[in-house]
Amino acid sequence: MLKRLKAKNLTVFPKAELSFAPGLNVIVGENGCGKSHLLKVAYSVMAASAEEGRKPTAGEPTKTTLQKALADKLVNVMRPESLGRLARRKQGRERCEISLEFSENPLDCAFSFATSSTSEVKLDTVPKAWQAEAPVFFPTRELLSIYPNFVAIYENHYLEFEETYRDTCVLLGALALKGPRAAQAAAILKLLEDAMGGKVVLDQNGRFYLQIPGQGNMEIPLVAEGLRKLAMVARLISTGSLLDKGSLFWDEPETNLNPKLIRLVAKVIYLLCQQGIQVFVATHSLFLLRELEILSSEQAFSKVEHRYFALRPTDSGVEVEQGDALDDLQTLVLLDEELAQSDRFLESGA
Repeated sequence: MLKRLKAKNLTVFPKAELSFAPGLNVIVGENGCGKSHLLKVAYSVMAASAEEGRKPTAGEPTKTTLQKALADKLVNVMRPESLGRLARRKQGRERCEISLEFSENPLDCAFSFATSSTSEVKLDTVPKAWQAEAPVFFPTRELLSIYPNFVAIYENHYLEFEETYRDTCVLLGALALKGPRAAQAAAILKLLEDAMGGKVVLDQNGRFYLQIPGQGNMEIPLVAEGLRKLAMVARLISTGSLLDKGSLFWDEPETNLNPKLIRLVAKVIYLLCQQGIQVFVATHSLFLLRELEILSSEQAFSKVEHRYFALRPTDSGVEVEQGDALDDLQTLVLLDEELAQSDRFLESGA
């Protein structure tokens, strides 16, 4: 489990320190405040470690291996023109410093790079072990409709897609679970399949369909986009990528979802936390925040620990405020705006 992320001079953040819960972590802020940057930095470090550790030639982590692997992953996920572009610029050259602390100390990692850095980072703390589980990253759009041949094309041609697309597509193509682990996933899958009206299937030609009882298979591009996002969750649960002790980074899960489906997504997030998944969500949706708060007060989810983070832009950069509940946060501009709109609506008599 990721316990803490510290960053200095990272993009819009002069300094940030986030202490995470083992269950649900919600980052709230306006567009342009760096919500996605925080998710992608944490994801990149964990994914780079998991990828290197899966290689047949992998020994113990070394500076030589990780200096380039971390730099490559950060560039491929965040898509700057060069690594140094991720370092916040004030006057002259600045160094970006990043550290991740885990509940398992051997995984701790710290590194830095300058505005002039291109292909390597400087390792200050080298982890003593590789990440055992590959993290999962959900971008704002669904990926099932672009899945056919995407990984092969991505790996053989330059595409202007961040590498999270490729990584998640690899996981989507994994084989479905069988046996006891399939039974473990059944309850959450039923909830999603009832909402979608069918089951997600992958045919031998590498195309996804929604298998609807009594109607046959519907091509995934013909399914509503909101349901396709749920289908991604269902697929990754059925393959085991979102079971046991893993991590899910979900960027704006509310995108292209109606309120009914947002309620379902909120419940699925809590169910995943119950399964031992550490979930990181970036959002600016008042509706999603309220649903998560409502669920947190229910007895069924009382054991899920949660943490909230609010990002506030200032003249000197973005600051991070954090607490165990939304009420602990003073910096929630998006809530003020949405609540003010409700007031204006009532006053208008519309």
